[in-house]
Amino acid sequence: MSWLDGHSAVVTGAGSGLGRAIVERFVDEGARVVAFDKSQQKLEELKDKLGDAVEIVAGDVRSSSDNERACALAVTSFGKLDTFVGNAGLWDFNRSLPDTPVEQLESGFDELFGVNVKGYLLGVKAALSALRESRGSVVLTLSNAAFFPAGGGPLYVASKHAGVGLVKQLAYELAPDVRVNAVAPGGMDTDLRGPAALGLSDTAIGEAIPINDLMAQGSALRFAPQPADYVGAYLLLAAKSQSATVTGSVFDISSFGILPRYAG
Repeated sequence: MSWLDGHSAVVTGAGSGLGRAIVERFVDEGARVVAFDKSQQKLEELKDKLGDAVEIVAGDVRSSSDNERACALAVTSFGKLDTFVGNAGLWDFNRSLPDTPVEQLESGFDELFGVNVKGYLLGVKAALSALRESRGSVVLTLSNAAFFPAGGGPLYVASKHAGVGLVKQLAYELAPDVRVNAVAPGGMDTDLRGPAALGLSDTAIGEAIPINDLMAQGSALRFAPQPADYVGAYLLLAAKSQSATVTGSVFDISSFGILPRYAG
């Protein structure tokens, strides 16, 4: 029997990279998933690959109504919602405070925190009623930058530290009905973009820095993880049979501590 047989989930940022890998692994383990992403094209490609196990919603995680559509679709299509995976995110490409013009700092903060923090809050709010009914769980994507400097600039690092606070507070507020945890991966070569306000919306992480080389050189295990290498922790936290006692935790699966500038 697979760990997620009969399980229903919503995954944000599901169109590519880590989000897509999470959807694919959940489906492999028996789950049915609502894939939520801003790219209709990427979602349709995912739906074509995975078929009836996946429903898709194109929208903006900063929109309460779009989050509500995704969570409602899980309930109407699959009968319930067991896990909300908040995964959509933006990176700031290590833009430092001294090097960022103040007008970009203001607008960049609003955009990045809107996705990385507000998007998680709105997603959990939209999922909450269904998760309480199923006694389900929340799993958020954080980063090694939730613990250490140099995994980004001040906007990104602050947003991921804020995510740790969200996990702890929401685990406290939603107990005993809903478990709330997070996974903190290290870097990987994905389509992760940055805020348009910083001129980074058309640049993927792998196009800007040699992320695979940096990961292979800087991680304790000396290899460059791909998105699929990180998804086991999400599976563990979603599967009630495997993690029934776990809430308020952040699993650091990055295999390193403080890395050189531009890593993770």
